[in-house]
Amino acid sequence: MRALTVSLAFGLLSACATPPVLEPAAAPTGNYILDPTHASVTWSLSHAGLSNYTARFDDISGVLDFDSAAPQNSTVDIRIDPKSVSTGLPKFDEELAASGNYFDANTFPEIRFVSTGIKLTGEAMGLITGDLTLKGVTKPVTLDVTFNGAGKSFGNPGKTLGFSASTKFLRSDFNMGHLVSFGIGDEVALRIETEFNEAQ
Repeated sequence: MRALTVSLAFGLLSACATPPVLEPAAAPTGNYILDPTHASVTWSLSHAGLSNYTARFDDISGVLDFDSAAPQNSTVDIRIDPKSVSTGLPKFDEELAASGNYFDANTFPEIRFVSTGIKLTGEAMGLITGDLTLKGVTKPVTLDVTFNGAGKSFGNPGKTLGFSASTKFLRSDFNMGHLVSFGIGDEVALRIETEFNEAQ
């Protein structure tokens, strides 16, 4: 009986998910919606040279207009709620979100990245240039992106596309230079993991 149960469970899993195909052409052209349950945006900066302090955002949304025949023509629009900053320390999260020294989220309630161009650097790699708006300041940044493949995710009836991305920028460029002169890092390293589900 146990063997039958295990066999049925694996059968259901295989019906719900498939290994990703790395060729972009395997994914249908069209609109995709970011899956917030399978996405993360983490950031880190130097803490007086002693460690790389790391935190994340919990509220992320976005859309992807994907062109499988010419991925360089795709566009992406990502939005983050700065009040969702998460360090593991609730009181510090509140300070980071509300303080004018940091995100000042009551005044600037959204962090946004809108792509302006894509350059392919390999079969499954590329550079996405876009406008990052943070604390009321908009500046260009470039994401180093890897296409992890197109497959079928759990609970999603259509295709799912997976991506990993990273970038670095200076927080002082966005009016967030508090404590830089005291050794708290200016350069922020951003790491992004996302899945986009085909819009139904």
